[in-house]
This record gives sequence, C-alpha cells and structure tokens, in this order.
Amino acid sequence: MSSNEPSVVVESLTKRFGTFVAVDNISFAAHRGEIFGFLGPNGAGKSTTIRILCGLLRPTAGRALVAGINVAVKPEAVRQQIGYMSQKFSLYNDLTVGENLRFFAGLYSVPAEDAPERIAWALRMAGLEGRDQSLTRALAVGWKQRLALGCAVLHRPPIVFLDEPTSGVDPVSRRQFWELIQHMVSEGITIFVTTHYMDEAEYCNRLVLINRGRIVAMGTPTELKSRYMKGQLLLVECEPLGPGLEALHDVPSVLDAAVFGSSLHAVVTDAKTALPRVKQGLEAHGIQVGRLEQIPPSLEDVFVSLTAARESKPGRTA
Repeated sequence: MSSNEPSVVVESLTKRFGTFVAVDNISFAAHRGEIFGFLGPNGAGKSTTIRILCGLLRPTAGRALVAGINVAVKPEAVRQQIGYMSQKFSLYNDLTVGENLRFFAGLYSVPAEDAPERIAWALRMAGLEGRDQSLTRALAVGWKQRLALGCAVLHRPPIVFLDEPTSGVDPVSRRQFWELIQHMVSEGITIFVTTHYMDEAEYCNRLVLINRGRIVAMGTPTELKSRYMKGQLLLVECEPLGPGLEALHDVPSVLDAAVFGSSLHAVVTDAKTALPRVKQGLEAHGIQVGRLEQIPPSLEDVFVSLTAARESKPGRTA
C-alpha cells in the first residue's frame, strides 16, 4: 500500500444474517494518519462492519480493502496488518500483565529479538511499569484498557481498529486513552474507532454516522454540525419535563424537540423569533420555564435530527 492510498476502502458493503440486514450497502474510505470514527447507537451495524474489516466476518456483498488487501479473499493477511481492540479488551484475566503481553507478541509474530523492547514500551504506555507480575484480573478497568491497547499494537500495525474501546470506562481514563490515540496518529497510524459516545466523536478527524445499518451522514465534526443541522437550536429547562416536551411540539416555530439529560433541545427555524413563542407556548400549558437560550448544536443533536428525519420516511425492512 502506497502512502497515498486509503488505509481502508469500503464499497457497497452489505452483511445479512438471514433476513436481517445488519450492514446495508455502505461505502467510505479512511486515510493514513487519521482518526476515522464510526458513530451510532447500539445495534446500528458498527461492530459488524469492524469485524468484517478485521477479517472476522465475511461480507454478504460488496468489497472491503484494508491496507490494500481484500478482506474476503485474504483475511489472514489482513490480520497481520492491523491491531484490533474490542470493548471486552480481549485480555486473559488469569494471566499476569507480562504474560498477556508475551502471549500477544507471539500471536502477532513479533520477532523474538524485538519483543523485550516492544513489551517494555507497552508497559510504559499503559503506566504499568513494575507491575508486569500483577494478575490482569486485579487491574482497574482503565489500566486494563491501556494494557489491551498495548497488546493490540505490539507488532506496530499501520491500522488499528478500536471497537467501542471506552465502554464502561470512567471519564478520566477515557480522556487519558484518547491522549494515547492522538500520539499514535501523530506517528502516522490510522485509527478506526466505533463509539456511541457523542462527545468522543469530537476527537475524530472524520466521521460516519450510521443507523440501522445505513450511513446517514459523513464528514468532519464541524461539517456535520453546519451542514446537517436543519434550523437553530434552543436549550429549554422546564418543569415538568415530559409535559414540557409534549407542549413544545404544539409551538409553531418548533421543528423538532427531544430530551437531553435534564433539559430539552428544540430545533427551530429562527431562534430570535422562536424564543418568546416557546416561552409563551410552554407557560400556556402550565409549564414552569427556567433557562431558555440558543446554543450551538452538538453531534448528538445532529444525529437525533438526521435519524428522526429518516425514520419519518418509508424505510428499510430487514
């Protein structure tokens, strides 16, 4: 693979399990030295796609190239060019930290003369120097996460696939993990990551938003928020929340509304004219209004807006 070729190329990829379509005719490309994010809710088709790209599942139709290799034709060759880390970390809890690293060094055919230096590097990266004799089961989740990443990249692959790697990890460990990822990208490694954390998607250079097996949008985080958000966004804090959401749908200026944490987000045609109308509309229903202001859209707002629009149209059947 030349430096100018995409690291990952997907063309009309489809995966069916019986009559269920898990991945539905998707196409995209990820380039060298970028963080390429695959963003969507659980069950959207993210993990199925990443398993196809890692040579663990055969596609039903379409083509996928990883490091220039057709994954359906030479899955074993693909696995020598990639690192793979799943949300379960793929570690052996009954082995020590050092034993896990030595096992994965052998699994990835790391030359014997290079293994000690690679293992020492992985221990430094994971912050586990001096703990190579510790049982893996005794590690906190954040330490296991970094150890799993170290195991996945011992053979210095040009492409690393991370399948929801921060699921169940505390916020501090998540941030530290992304710092490691940024360092790897600075060395020219391509990172392909699936996540359902919308805030993590901001770390990605480019994103694919996927829902029910189909791509609904693609671009940089900034492009997605500017191009696909129809209208402007209001933050609405009110009490009670449920009736407030119902009341918002009756306000003529409101295009859409959804619950976000302990508040509501309302998509409106024009924030300046909508603000007083929203306040009046809520109060007319006996809703107590607190904070009410225009805010910039998040990726979660974009995703909700896109998926809501798609689901309001005749859609795919499994």
